[in-house]
Amino acid sequence: MIFDTDILIWVQKGNEKAATLVDKSTERFLSIFTYTEPLQAAINKKEHRIIKEFLRLYGFRVLPLTENIGHRALVYVEEYSLSSGLRAVDAIIAATATENNMILATGNGKHFKPIKDLTLKIFRP
Repeated sequence: MIFDTDILIWVQKGNEKAATLVDKSTERFLSIFTYTEPLQAAINKKEHRIIKEFLRLYGFRVLPLTENIGHRALVYVEEYSLSSGLRAVDAIIAATATENNMILATGNGKHFKPIKDLTLKIFRP
């Protein structure tokens, strides 16, 4: 399963439902953009270390941005940005899930629901 950034935030805030969702997943993956988003939000190197340690302890694996993912993300932006406001980062996260035949766990279903070939696990805190 690939996890969206919001799930990581819920876990770090102590949400038990989010932690259970992550714990029940035998394999935990992130898009490269899901990995970079919390790092970008960090205010110092200590927070960087905490985030990286958190991801390491939970056994998350980061999936690279490939040419196929980039192409699929472009198709998603062309198809869904005007009708539903799909943003580029979300398109890349969705494309990563789709290209790797994985479910995307997210609490932001409205960002991803329009994408027909994406399988979602909607999280409700």
